[in-house]
Amino acid sequence: MLFKTFKIQKVILCTILLASLPLQQAGAQNKLEKTKVSIAVGGKNLFYYLPLTIAERLGYFKDEGLDVEISDFPGGAKALQALVGGSADVVSGAYEHTINMQAKGQNIQAFVLQGRAPQIVLAYSTKNMPNYQSIADLKGKKIGVTAPGSSSSMMASYVLSKGGLKPSDVSFIGVGAGPGAVAAMRSGQLDAICNLDPVISMLLDKNEIKIISDTRTLKDTKAVYGGNMPAAVLYAPTSFIEKNPNTTQALTNAIVRALKWLNQAGPSDIVKTVPENYLLGDRALYLAAWQGVKEAISPDGMIPSDGPNTALRMLSQFEKEIGEKKIDLSKTYTNTFVIKANQKHK
Repeated sequence: MLFKTFKIQKVILCTILLASLPLQQAGAQNKLEKTKVSIAVGGKNLFYYLPLTIAERLGYFKDEGLDVEISDFPGGAKALQALVGGSADVVSGAYEHTINMQAKGQNIQAFVLQGRAPQIVLAYSTKNMPNYQSIADLKGKKIGVTAPGSSSSMMASYVLSKGGLKPSDVSFIGVGAGPGAVAAMRSGQLDAICNLDPVISMLLDKNEIKIISDTRTLKDTKAVYGGNMPAAVLYAPTSFIEKNPNTTQALTNAIVRALKWLNQAGPSDIVKTVPENYLLGDRALYLAAWQGVKEAISPDGMIPSDGPNTALRMLSQFEKEIGEKKIDLSKTYTNTFVIKANQKHK
């Protein structure tokens, strides 16, 4: 009798252990490989990177078990340098950098989309160029960009090339993405500017600039680039993603959650959430600018299938080395993490 009782208890114990095994394995699979993550960004105050700010301010990264440190740089090219130099794990930056880096023999991959329109505007100074007629008039002029090599300078280079000019026909000057950019334009240091909101709206409000090319809406973006153009993404070295899949998933979950929040948020919600300095001293203008770019925010974080090819075509227009190399676009992005994140945040 005692033997039978012992046997039954043993069977029950084994059953409990076996039943708990998948849960233990699932817990192990979901464990973050890296909890402290450093993210570099170029112009954090821009609407271009608003999902990143929302994820940070509303504690979405913390909810995923992440301790995220965000370092802000004058432009995306500087943020990329931080990644290459090893001082950042991930970059919140333009998708185009993944293509540029592959052409240089370094594989980095975008894993969640923040913006589905670049929101970048090229405009000329009404003070310095009152008689502007065409792109040709920009030859020999100074164009302010967030930073040389950033997405703003890429967009300007593309528009110049369509107008018959080479990037070397102008002088690109890094002015950042905040009050410094506005001040540089107002002081007459620049003949034109290629920047984003709220900077552009600040200058338009005083009639200090006139638009040459605009990508703040989906319609305008397709008119400029001829198709869907992925904008801000989170990207990292492919090796980082492969070594830290759970951490990458956690980052993606936080951004997708922020995107869902932004698609439901009202103007007052935005103002309450972002830091005061983002408003550049004019709350009403900031909100008006937000309404103009709201549709540029991705609804779900998915990189459109035709987007990478649009970016490659754009870069090939003015960067010969990219046009001459065989770029494997499938290695520049993945939607795997986003699909899982959307299942979590329906």
